[in-house]
Amino acid sequence: MNLPNKITTVRVFMIPVYLIFMLVEQIPYGRYIAGAIFTIAAITDALDGYIARKNNLITNFGKFVDPLADKLLVCSALICFVEFHQIPSWIAIIIIAREFIVSGFRLIASDKGVVLAAGWWGKVKTTVQIVMSVMLTVDLDFTFINILELISIYLALALTVISMMDYLIRNKELIFGRNQN
Repeated sequence: MNLPNKITTVRVFMIPVYLIFMLVEQIPYGRYIAGAIFTIAAITDALDGYIARKNNLITNFGKFVDPLADKLLVCSALICFVEFHQIPSWIAIIIIAREFIVSGFRLIASDKGVVLAAGWWGKVKTTVQIVMSVMLTVDLDFTFINILELISIYLALALTVISMMDYLIRNKELIFGRNQN
């Protein structure tokens, strides 16, 4: 278990802690603490990947658990936001569905011995989702912040769709076969 894998494992264990502070309304400042936990978890995602690439510590465990941890964190937050009526369920469904679709295509590619890297659109989507998630988690009730939250929700939705389309177009031959148009 190398350092990047340990960081990833810590991120997985941060998810239920995030959920406790997010969902147990009796905890004083729980949403602020949950926001800090989500932010730290997002930073660990960038950190473990950087350390793994820099030091050539990429493992099968990391290839599997790192994206799983990311999806669990984002999906957990989205479900909380639906619970608190901060986003409509259809937006959460689209964002979560995109994650399942891309993961499925990565499995198909993996069976063919190919690793599908995240594209630029996917990285921008992830960044916007993180910002949106932190803002909705902390849920400051100021008009300007509320407008920014709304913008981030629809920007995350748009980038989710754009990044999925980009992903499918860039990898259509691998995913669908060369004879498909």
